[in-house]
Amino acid sequence: MRGWLFLSLVCAGSLLSVTGLRQFFIEPLATTSSNGIWFLIQVLPLLLPMPGALRGELRSMFMLCLVSTLYFIHAVLVISDEQLFLVATIELFFALGLGVSSAIFVRKRRELDASTPDQTN
Repeated sequence: MRGWLFLSLVCAGSLLSVTGLRQFFIEPLATTSSNGIWFLIQVLPLLLPMPGALRGELRSMFMLCLVSTLYFIHAVLVISDEQLFLVATIELFFALGLGVSSAIFVRKRRELDASTPDQTN
């Protein structure tokens, strides 16, 4: 289960870096402040569940699975642009990796929680 958590976190970090690479170097906006604000808007859905995901919480991992669909949709929309094809392909790969690994983590964690006896009295 820790392997799936590690893979999810690697894919989430890679999505952050690909988004920053695209926003600041490949396709920058006119001003630095608008770049920073737009980057923050793009990565905020990925950053919000991150503290819980680092602890392996079920709810945060489920949210990461849902957030990965936003990056997947963005990559599918951008992949038709010839200049951004490589970046969109990389984003698509990591979005799929995040979605699959976090979904498997959630499933394994729920199975583990269901198999352990409840300790309430």
